[in-house]
Amino acid sequence: MASVHFADEARRIAETFVEARRESRGLREYPGNVPAGLDDAYAVQDHAIALNGREIGGWKVGRINPPRNGVDRLAGPIFAESIVLAGEGVDMSIFGDGFAAAEAEFLFRLRAAPPAGRTSFTEAEAIDLIDAVHVGIEIASSPFAGINDHGPTVTISDFGNNNGLVIGPEIRDWRSADIKAWPVELDINGERIGAATAETMLDGPVGAVRFLLELMAARGIALQAGQWVSSGAVTGVHPVKRGDLVECRFGDGFEVRCTITAS
Repeated sequence: MASVHFADEARRIAETFVEARRESRGLREYPGNVPAGLDDAYAVQDHAIALNGREIGGWKVGRINPPRNGVDRLAGPIFAESIVLAGEGVDMSIFGDGFAAAEAEFLFRLRAAPPAGRTSFTEAEAIDLIDAVHVGIEIASSPFAGINDHGPTVTISDFGNNNGLVIGPEIRDWRSADIKAWPVELDINGERIGAATAETMLDGPVGAVRFLLELMAARGIALQAGQWVSSGAVTGVHPVKRGDLVECRFGDGFEVRCTITAS
């Protein structure tokens, strides 16, 4: 539970971030006292979601390294209007005066809302709530250039540092395909920037879905059928700038790309 003394501060921080995003305005400093704990950080995020008022089309999951009080992942909303289907000439916006990065990720679509009252899930139960898996690119961007330099509570407080999602091709045989072992590569402007497999992602991409199900239950937020879960960066968090071409390859023949624009 968020600290009572932090409630007013949480609202002020949320208001500043939401206004800066609406105005495409950079922030040189963090707009308030850094949330001391994860609950305080999610309190800021909750206020910002309410102030923002846009439909949530999914949730991003990221890693906390090192873990904070035993928690090794974080989450933030992905707004529906910033979710884009891959194709020719896909442009994705960043905050030109803030932080910006691209991440190669596996994307999971929920087939149903989790059972009401359920607070813990096994991996098998998480898999049962998934109806499609795609490859994709998360655009991480914030008006605050230092968002990733001050720990997970700062990242959480500004929508988990998300600013968009590119949905690439569907992996139709994902239940039998060993996607954790797939090679994943990310190029920027034709140069190889990152390469890895999802074996390095804690308990794997499905583990990110299980984490989100439990976190949302604890926060009292109802997930919905059709929402996306972006599972976390496979090859790393790679800085981008206006005009960059980002290309990601997964396994044998799955590709997704976008061009970066600045707001």
